Amino acid sequence: MENIKGIIFDYGGTIDSRGTHWSEIIWDGYRQAGVPVDKDTFREAYVYAERELAKVRHIMPDDNFYDLLYKKMRIELQYLADHGHIAQESIDILSPQIARYCYEAAKSSIEEARPTLEKLRGKYPMVLVSNFYGNIEAVLADFHLSHFFDKIIESAVVGVRKPDPRIFAMGVEALGLRPEEVLVVGDSLKKDILPAESLGCRTAWLKGKGWTAEEDAATHPSAIKKLADVEDVAL
Repeated sequence: MENIKGIIFDYGGTIDSRGTHWSEIIWDGYRQAGVPVDKDTFREAYVYAERELAKVRHIMPDDNFYDLLYKKMRIELQYLADHGHIAQESIDILSPQIARYCYEAAKSSIEEARPTLEKLRGKYPMVLVSNFYGNIEAVLADFHLSHFFDKIIESAVVGVRKPDPRIFAMGVEALGLRPEEVLVVGDSLKKDILPAESLGCRTAWLKGKGWTAEEDAATHPSAIKKLADVEDVAL
């Protein structure tokens, strides 16, 4: 792409899971821990926890990603216990086990992404735009990612959530560029790519396993298979 002068990155699902929806990573953690539920039941617990986290402030600003995962797992597993799927006493055993599995999975993905981030940072100003829980700066600091980004725009802080294009407009403004000079990299077609394109931004869709079959079947000209492919687009 010609005339790219800055990059906006999504975080969750893009940098920390190779484009795979985080429910899939957590489901792998459930299976690794031997949680005796099927995937549909797991997905019920996953949705319940996401809604609970949106309603009640469980996540604190200084929580790193393990802290976040541990709290989220306790909410999911409590839901399963309340509905008779697992024993109450198993929550204390399973929560740290699944959280640690997922934390290490994120760490592995981030280390794989780091060389690409370093190369892009060497040429472009970069901004992070993320739907997150109010602790993204603590997460980035823990994973030593903060220095890659000139500004962090987090939904829980600015009060705007993807797919609202206004959150990407904030990223464009932070870069001090025109939308057509900005490349947006994200893992969600509906939440990242289409809203960014509606502003006139260029896009790169890191397509991995999605939440629905519809997402898995979707296509788009900007689709890439791995984060390193952004280098072919932008360098």
